[in-house]
Amino acid sequence: MVLKMNLLLMDEGRSIYDIVKNSPLIGKCEVFYSDNTNSILKYIKKHNVDVVLADFDRYPKNALSLIKALHHFDSLIDIILIGQAETTEKVVDMIKKGATDYLEKPVKQEMLNRTLQSLNEKKNLRKETFLLEKRLEEKYSFQGMIGKSPYMLEIFSLLEKISKFFSSILITGETGTGKELVAHAIHDLSTRSSRDLVICDCVSIPENLFESELFGYQKGAFTGASKNKHGLFQAAHKGIIFLDEIGEIPLSVQAKLLRVLENHQFRPLGSNETKEVDVKVIAATNRDLSECIENRTFRKDLFHRLNKMEVHLPPLRERKEDIPLLVRYFLKNLSQKVDKNLKGTSMQVQKLFSKYKWPGNVRELENVLERAALVTKKEFIALQDLPEYFQKNSASIQNTSMIQKQNLCSLEELEKDYITYLLEETGHNIKKTARILDVSRTTLYNKLKKYHIPH
Repeated sequence: MVLKMNLLLMDEGRSIYDIVKNSPLIGKCEVFYSDNTNSILKYIKKHNVDVVLADFDRYPKNALSLIKALHHFDSLIDIILIGQAETTEKVVDMIKKGATDYLEKPVKQEMLNRTLQSLNEKKNLRKETFLLEKRLEEKYSFQGMIGKSPYMLEIFSLLEKISKFFSSILITGETGTGKELVAHAIHDLSTRSSRDLVICDCVSIPENLFESELFGYQKGAFTGASKNKHGLFQAAHKGIIFLDEIGEIPLSVQAKLLRVLENHQFRPLGSNETKEVDVKVIAATNRDLSECIENRTFRKDLFHRLNKMEVHLPPLRERKEDIPLLVRYFLKNLSQKVDKNLKGTSMQVQKLFSKYKWPGNVRELENVLERAALVTKKEFIALQDLPEYFQKNSASIQNTSMIQKQNLCSLEELEKDYITYLLEETGHNIKKTARILDVSRTTLYNKLKKYHIPH
């Protein structure tokens, strides 16, 4: 295998430099040399460095600060520390704090080759994952929505079936799950897609203005009504109206709304004239309307009239397999918005995203990524690019990692967890996993059987 990466060597006497340059694996690699820790970040940025090989014996006091600085600059940079046998314990501590690996002096060509080959495979795997996510995004995109989870695929199928023949649809789900996107999808798939979708944000309308906003008013109906005004229902004639957060509509207006749904008739405020209207209605709510009915804040007959067909959107925490696709979709759009080439997130961020509860659902994910896209200087979003509140909430999530467990684990537990991790990273590719572990496929199969790891 020929390597394709940029290496930066920080060593005394250039001994590592000669070994690296003579490696048979070094094909399309660019190898750079530096002995100045103060200018290393500028050097890395200038040459787009993938791997840093640092002489730990020369920089023992600065090693931790060097690791922190490098990861803050680019969390994807791999750091290989090189030192004498007596410094092994200290280097192991550095690895726990973020270094990638350790090589003992004198550096053997075979060990160096194996280490670089492993890092190169990790880099190629990252590219393969990126291309796979791109193909999956194209496959699982539906009317501006992204999802491959059973929940979302079922919703996509349902929307295709009902959009052409509905009279009223109720969309339910927590805040931020994408209810307005579903409304737009229904509109675009309907026979009325040539007309605008009229949107009514019920949260933003003061209680005393609901009736006039929905149904309009006659000149002189109240002080300041100097001319006739059409309401949103009249504006949506022959089309579709979307009543977002319908649970906010006051009881005094709900009766009139029910009349429109049943008879397609209404009277503007201050008018004795009944108007006919041909409107299909999509309503959405993040409330439990059954509970609102019990509390007598929502009419039972209106609920049943709206709920002829319900589309329920699950929270993001119940469809986490969609997160990588959503991340890629948002980053692609944000790349154009902030004029950056954003390709994805670091492995650490991916793990945190998969374990975070996402109380704000898809909207929160988009906001987190938008903030990160503005501050990052790299192609991949890193942990330090995320909002401060997210990093604090993520601290408890990271406590589940192997290093942060209160009790030390056995070598077998460590091996089992590492093999499981590699299988996930390679898409359960046995051949690739065995190559990274530097064992035969037979040995790997025996370990899978020993640790009861499904494959």
